[in-house]
Amino acid sequence: MIKTEDIVNIAKYFTIIAHTPGRLRVRVSPKIKEEKGNITIEDIESLPQKIKGIESIKIKKIIASVTIIYDPETFAPKLWEDLVQNQNLEEITKIINNLAKEVA
Repeated sequence: MIKTEDIVNIAKYFTIIAHTPGRLRVRVSPKIKEEKGNITIEDIESLPQKIKGIESIKIKKIIASVTIIYDPETFAPKLWEDLVQNQNLEEITKIINNLAKEVA
């Protein structure tokens, strides 16, 4: 299971390729493989079922990119940029925790 801290931690391996409100595409550093923990690709792909406002996540392993489709009314585009730049993390953590869905 992925935690909010895990999301914040793996975001440091992302670099924004393209970003328009509602769609974020990031490049993933190969250094993510060195990350300690039990986060799987399936954990990341399941985030839309766990966090309101994230509609879909597509991972392309061959080109090391991730595309996130999100509701810009729920997640302001600046929050995504702050997350990738490792800024404003306390506010981002609060927002993610408030939007976490109850998972049975």
